Amino acid sequence: MNEKLEAFGRLLKIMDELREKCPWDREQTFESLRKLTIEETYELGDAILQADLQEIKKELGDVLLHIVFYAKIGEEKKAFDIADVINSLNEKLIYRHPHIYGEVDVTNAREVEQNWESLKLKEKGRKKKTVLEGVPASLPALVKANRIQEKASGVGFDWEHPEQVWDKVKEEVNELQDELTADNRDKIEAEFGDLFFAMVNAARLYGVDPEAALERTNLKFIKRFNYLESQTLKKGKDLKGLSLAEMDKYWDEAKKLE
Repeated sequence: MNEKLEAFGRLLKIMDELREKCPWDREQTFESLRKLTIEETYELGDAILQADLQEIKKELGDVLLHIVFYAKIGEEKKAFDIADVINSLNEKLIYRHPHIYGEVDVTNAREVEQNWESLKLKEKGRKKKTVLEGVPASLPALVKANRIQEKASGVGFDWEHPEQVWDKVKEEVNELQDELTADNRDKIEAEFGDLFFAMVNAARLYGVDPEAALERTNLKFIKRFNYLESQTLKKGKDLKGLSLAEMDKYWDEAKKLE
C-alpha cells in the first residue's frame, strides 16, 4: 500500500511542476482537455479489445493523468482538489453498496444494478431527477442505446427472460421488410433504428457488450480485407479488376489464417 501511495504522491508532485513550468500544460483548461480525454478513453478501449495487458497499463496511465489534470485545474479554481474527488467517490461507493456496507441483502448482480439505479435517484442534492437523464447526450448512438437499456432495466423495465427479446427482434425485421417493400425512405431509416435498438437489447440480455462485439467484427473485417488487398497487389492486380469469386477466394484464405 505504501508503494502505491508513494507512486500516486509522486504523480501529484509532477502534475504540480508541469502546471507551473510547462507552457503547454499551463495553458490547458477543462474544455481543451475534453477531446483529448475522449481520445484516451477510446485508446484504452482498443487496448482492452486487443487483450494487450501492457498497452492497457499504458493507457490507464494516460486516463489517470487526465483525472489528476482536471483535479489540479479544479484546485486552482478553488472548487475542488484530488482529495475531494476521491472522497466523493468513496462516499458514493459506500452509499451505493448497502449490501456490503449496510444491511441490504442481494442474491445476484442484477439486484445490485437495480439498487444502484434506485439509490442514484434518491441521492440528496442530485440535479438529475429521472432515470435516463444520466445518459450523456454526446455518447455514440450504439453505446447510448446500451446505456439507456441498462438504466431502464435497473428500475425493472425489462423482459423477464432473455429469450423473450427475439420476438421483438423478429417483429422489427418484419416491419423493416414491409417498409422496404413500400420503399418509404423515412420509415425505412426509422425501422432500421428500431431493429438496431432491439439487437442491442438482445446483446445486453445475453451479457454481450454490443459496442465491443461490433468493434471485434470491424477489426476482423479489416484484417481479412487487408489480406485480400495485399494478395491482390502481390499479383500485380487491381481490386476493382477482380471478380467477386476471386475476392471470395482470398477472403476464405484470410479466414483460414485466423
